[in-house]
Amino acid sequence: MSLSGVCVTAVESRPAGVLGTSQGAKRGTNHRPFWARVKAFVALTKPRIIELLLITTVPVMFLAQQGVPDLKLVLLTCVGGYLSAGGANALNMYIDRDIDALMERTAQRPLVTGMVSPRECLAFGITLAIVSTLLFGFAVNWLSAWLSLGALLFYVVVYTMILKRRTSQNIVWGGIAGCLPVLIGWSSVTNSMSWAPIILFLVMFFWTPPHYWPLSMKVKADYARVGVPMLPVIASNKVVARQIVLYSWAMVAVSLLLTPLGYTGWFYTVVALVTGGFWLWEAHGLQTRAKDGAVGAKLKEMRLFHWSITYVSLLFVAVAVDPFLR
Repeated sequence: MSLSGVCVTAVESRPAGVLGTSQGAKRGTNHRPFWARVKAFVALTKPRIIELLLITTVPVMFLAQQGVPDLKLVLLTCVGGYLSAGGANALNMYIDRDIDALMERTAQRPLVTGMVSPRECLAFGITLAIVSTLLFGFAVNWLSAWLSLGALLFYVVVYTMILKRRTSQNIVWGGIAGCLPVLIGWSSVTNSMSWAPIILFLVMFFWTPPHYWPLSMKVKADYARVGVPMLPVIASNKVVARQIVLYSWAMVAVSLLLTPLGYTGWFYTVVALVTGGFWLWEAHGLQTRAKDGAVGAKLKEMRLFHWSITYVSLLFVAVAVDPFLR
């Protein structure tokens, strides 16, 4: 999932005690323990987010193969996907280092604490981008390589540099980058495209806003402080909840298209109906609480956020298991 972007506070205006300047960050990296530095570079890749991306990549490989894909191919695809997404996340942190220092939820990121310097972060991100593209191209196939590079560039340029600070629709369209691993999983096996990965791409497209907006509702003060116009910052909880319900219905409806088109069978259909039904229950519950004027803990917006991760995990596990039950 518009508003004209608000210029964020300059780096020099960061709170006292935060290593905001490149010089300060550089000084902070000189005497850090080796393993602490390694941990910081790993943190630049945002491993927890990448776990979710791989959850949507590997099961699609099983669907494309209609069974167990070549395990070496799975490993190469996972490594390439991790490096590509990790590079995108590192470059995202490099670009957003000014506002990350002002937000509570990002105040411990490596660039803010000075564990990694901006120059190191930039070099690290570019290196991962190059290595991942070459790995996909020479070890998997070039269709997957271009899709991977496209996802990286979309996240860094379209979302981070263009949309994020300018429009409340940032996560809607910027979320396309997070949908592309579905296509990469399919193309790594078939070196082609089909309707199945496109349908799952759309599932992820409609999933992203109602996944992220509840979290944005929880931390909207952070986004407001730095001038990032996430939808919950510029709209009431009732408006946001209504949008969440609309996207949720679209997501569940699209998820049910795989079976009538012949790509999945009864097992996937049952899982999609049960998990989708529970999602809609939670989405409408959030809407009801928002209409009643609930705020703070009573809004319970994080219930849907946490369920959204469980939902996508169960749905894609069903994608992988279904070929064995048909």
